[in-house]
Amino acid sequence: MAADEKKTIPPEVIERVNQLRKEIEYHNYRYYVLDSPVISDAEYDALMRELKELEAKYPELITPDSPTQRVGYPPAKEFRQVPHYIPMLSLDDAFSEKEVLEFDKRIKRFLNLPKDAEIEYTVEPKMDGVAVEVVYENGSLTVGSTRGDGYTGEDVTNNIKTIKSIPLRLFSEGDLPLPQLLEARGEVFMRKEDFKKLNEERLSKGEPPFANPRNAAAGSLRQLDPNVTAKRPLDVFFYGVGRVEGYEFKSQWEILTTLPKWGLKVNPMVRKVKNIHEAIAYHHEMERKREELPYEIDGIVIKVNDLSLWEKLGTKARSPRYALAYKFPPTQVTTQVLDIIVQVGRTGAVTPVAILKPVQVGGVVVSRATLHNEDEIRRKDIRIGDWVLVQRAGDVIPEVVMVIKERRTGNEKPFKMPEKCPVCGSKLIRKPGEAVWRCPNKGCYGQLVRHLIHFASRAAMDIEGLGTKVAQALVDAGLVQDIADLYYLKVEDFLQLPGFALKKARNLYEAIQRSKKTTLSRFLYALGIRHVGEVTAQLLAQHFKNLETIKKASLTDLMSVPGIGPEAARAIWEWFRNERNLQTLEKFRKAGLTFEEEKTVEEVAEGKNLAGLTFVFTGALKSMSREEAKRKVQALGGRVTSSVSRNVDYVVVGENPGSKYDRARALGLKIINEEEFLHMIGEKP
Repeated sequence: MAADEKKTIPPEVIERVNQLRKEIEYHNYRYYVLDSPVISDAEYDALMRELKELEAKYPELITPDSPTQRVGYPPAKEFRQVPHYIPMLSLDDAFSEKEVLEFDKRIKRFLNLPKDAEIEYTVEPKMDGVAVEVVYENGSLTVGSTRGDGYTGEDVTNNIKTIKSIPLRLFSEGDLPLPQLLEARGEVFMRKEDFKKLNEERLSKGEPPFANPRNAAAGSLRQLDPNVTAKRPLDVFFYGVGRVEGYEFKSQWEILTTLPKWGLKVNPMVRKVKNIHEAIAYHHEMERKREELPYEIDGIVIKVNDLSLWEKLGTKARSPRYALAYKFPPTQVTTQVLDIIVQVGRTGAVTPVAILKPVQVGGVVVSRATLHNEDEIRRKDIRIGDWVLVQRAGDVIPEVVMVIKERRTGNEKPFKMPEKCPVCGSKLIRKPGEAVWRCPNKGCYGQLVRHLIHFASRAAMDIEGLGTKVAQALVDAGLVQDIADLYYLKVEDFLQLPGFALKKARNLYEAIQRSKKTTLSRFLYALGIRHVGEVTAQLLAQHFKNLETIKKASLTDLMSVPGIGPEAARAIWEWFRNERNLQTLEKFRKAGLTFEEEKTVEEVAEGKNLAGLTFVFTGALKSMSREEAKRKVQALGGRVTSSVSRNVDYVVVGENPGSKYDRARALGLKIINEEEFLHMIGEKP
């Protein structure tokens, strides 16, 4: 580069490029050599993308040793080095449909094809594991190695041989000949359930847990003692080949369908598609199925099917032009614990919660994560100020997976569970055999406010206008000391509350009066009995028919109800033996609560079945409330979620829909109106 050209590059750009290279090299070392990353994949991808963009803008800055020009990291000294005859390159990443369509356009431009030409691709789940190459000579396994830096890997032959799904000798199906030499490439992985058991075992021995199944697989495969690897539940899917002698492949699809005939496992979800649009549709399908799969995937891999085109397209420094990794939004990210607080739940459970530096995970901004209980905090050694790996899968509440102890500065503070309830000051208790601390004060403000909110929620008594602020105001003013007090309030009582004028007071009073006529199942759920959710409440109502029978039911009677386990049965039995609770029930009776007859699930269903389908509602429905619609979907075996994602099967749009409608359109989800929804559930518009 000429001296005058150097001057055209801002010094801060040069400084940033050097900084990015150092950071990426360090994280490569942590990831590839130590199998102990200190940042999430999403953060690493962001660093690499930034470096690529700067090098694209200032190509003079590209150097042969830049991380953008290499695949992984040099092999560890502890292992013998194994050269890859054909480099095991990394793949370029895409995170949006726009980038995937551009990939397709790029290929057509490179091949001088018309814009409307259709290119055939193969698509497969992108396994989140460890890339390996196994070499078979005359059908016998001779060498197994990791990808390493793409050109040279680590000899892990003895460890590879302990993986039962990798044959020591190939076999041929029918007249299919065996190649004299086959370099098969695949991904070694660990299934979710096996990963969970391994981590539980490690924790019981006082050993640090693995961050995710990928790290567990890498750590297991790179053991110096094959006996350790043999005890780890590793599996493999093969996805391609390197050098082959004695057999000629013409397409990637032929590779994927031939390898199983030689005894090499291929993911059964691989597919051949006609064009890039079908590849994108496959990505959406895999994203919906992601949580149901027994192993982790972080996207899909798209490859040009015709191998003759691979030769024409060639490769770049670290990636082929004929393949692309189309990734999903990350479910794990790193962030910092700013504080740890405790919350008092409606059952008195005192739960620690991590206040996090806000971060995007799974397409949602997360600022809190559950820490479950004191034992969990101690087991994971979570401290205020720690950098942690946070996980959110599907609609699951975010949780802290592990602490990144390498990022500790010494200023982190251990958390100590308070001895007294942070709300009412009562001494907390922890029963033998339980991990949860509880506030024993049934009149505790924290419990009462949360219980009021739960009682008034749509799935319970459905009291419109009674949200968090109103619940707090009612308790602050001393108007409500137990939930039954709601039904003895007058319009003038509500006028005492901040922000209440006559109209608002009347509306809330009338909403409370309307809720007096409900179903037994909704009322049971509203009571907030431990372990009694909507389904259990419905089972109780259908089995016992009335409240008096439930009150008199023995523990044996309750345990005999199909679907109700021993814990739930004991909690229900104890609740109806508590004198304070019985007094509250009597207050409800005197206030005039009555129960409508409710239809059974079978009566509602009338042959309809929504099992396995997920719905989102947006906008106002004319024929029913959104909560009623939710219950009908659930009664027919379906599921309702509040967030729009690719996991959703139907978005039901009412009047004046919100941003969910726009997001659903952007994701290409199936959108139906209220009339279509009613037809689905067997009701007339």
